Amino acid sequence: MRVLVTLTALAGMVAFAVVLARLTLEASPASVPLTHSNLTPGRSIENYLNQPGFVDTVKQLGGNVALGVPFGILLPLLSLKARGFLRVALITAVTMLLVELVQGALVTGRAFDVDDVLLNTTGALIGYVLLGRRLGRIVRPRTRPRWWQRRLGDSTR
Repeated sequence: MRVLVTLTALAGMVAFAVVLARLTLEASPASVPLTHSNLTPGRSIENYLNQPGFVDTVKQLGGNVALGVPFGILLPLLSLKARGFLRVALITAVTMLLVELVQGALVTGRAFDVDDVLLNTTGALIGYVLLGRRLGRIVRPRTRPRWWQRRLGDSTR
């Protein structure tokens, strides 16, 4: 059963990578005049929240959060070492940072935006807390006790 779940999670991660690439790494020549890089955390989020188009705001901010959710669900299923709130946050942030760097440097009509990394990472943490943590524990239960659960005289350290 674990093998089946792991293979399904791996297939899900591959599908997620394809969708991520299609959404973020496709050229958009028509957007060239509209794109600008953002290195200040919160600036793009504030700009979207202050614009009159509510639907566009929800699509942009909600879409970036939703894009990270699969990471938070699938990472704990793929690896025991990828479990934990901080690990999921770190792996997601590094991955999304790389995507944003490639997007900003190599893709026409796209720009680097640090807020996209923050929103994607937030989505991954939401996915992890809601589903990923529980599924990870079911599929890959802990094989050794946590450090605080071990006895002082235990020689398995």
